[in-house]
Amino acid sequence: MRLSPFNPGSIRVRRGEGGGGGFPGGGGGQLGCGAIVIALIGVLVFGVDPSQMLGSMEGMQQETAPASRQAPGNETAAEICSDNQYATEACNALASLNQTWQPIFAQAGIAFEQPELVFYQGGTRSGCGAASSSMGPFYCPADEGIYIDTSFYDQMNRELGAGPGDFARYYVIAHEYGHHVQQLTGIADQIRRAQQQNPGAANQLQVLMELQADCYAGVWAGKNRNAIEPGDFEEGMQAASSIGDDTLMRRAGRAVNPESFTHGTSEQRMQALRLGMQTGDDTQCDRMIQQN
Repeated sequence: MRLSPFNPGSIRVRRGEGGGGGFPGGGGGQLGCGAIVIALIGVLVFGVDPSQMLGSMEGMQQETAPASRQAPGNETAAEICSDNQYATEACNALASLNQTWQPIFAQAGIAFEQPELVFYQGGTRSGCGAASSSMGPFYCPADEGIYIDTSFYDQMNRELGAGPGDFARYYVIAHEYGHHVQQLTGIADQIRRAQQQNPGAANQLQVLMELQADCYAGVWAGKNRNAIEPGDFEEGMQAASSIGDDTLMRRAGRAVNPESFTHGTSEQRMQALRLGMQTGDDTQCDRMIQQN
């Protein structure tokens, strides 16, 4: 995917810090039908229980004030984004995502705020608590940050079979950005309340949220067709297929158990990404949720 180089003044970037904390919630206006959920791509491969890392749903429902954004260090965005190829790609993707989604929010009459891209190594402290590289990239609604250890990309290719293409990496950032879109719409709180009121449907609701984030990632790509290169679509499908719950369970030597799905099957994730890419229409992603 041929993305324009980012303008250092157009994105919010910082390095992560060590530490821990809790998982407060968040809210906002409404753009469409969506929701928020922390993305743990590849978590089943590492054998980690998401509830142990992210806290229980009840914990996320506690009424706490949003965490304040941590003050940036002395490094500029240009310096942080030049660490390696992956960091530069992520910053280019963030700038493109901002440019794509801001006018969509403006058209809907909803206040838009950029997320912050946070690079860290090994572990860090977020507004949602302690994080480690084994969690994979994630979005924290408390500080509206997209957190990533770029070494995940090598692991994604090596252990998850997502493929070495750059579009697979852009897909990761775009998916997490999709959770930011869901956070700003205000549907996040509605979904959390629905999960709390009906715990038996919590996983099903979470799967729908992840699939919508996949669809939103596709919308970004669909609205930037001029940047698409030959093979990008196939790279996206391969990446989506490699991180389906059923595929991850089989890869980890576990029996496929639909009741424990959190992100959707490989086929579902491919369908969601394909829908967004082919239509470039975020309302199609909203309907996908409404129909379920």
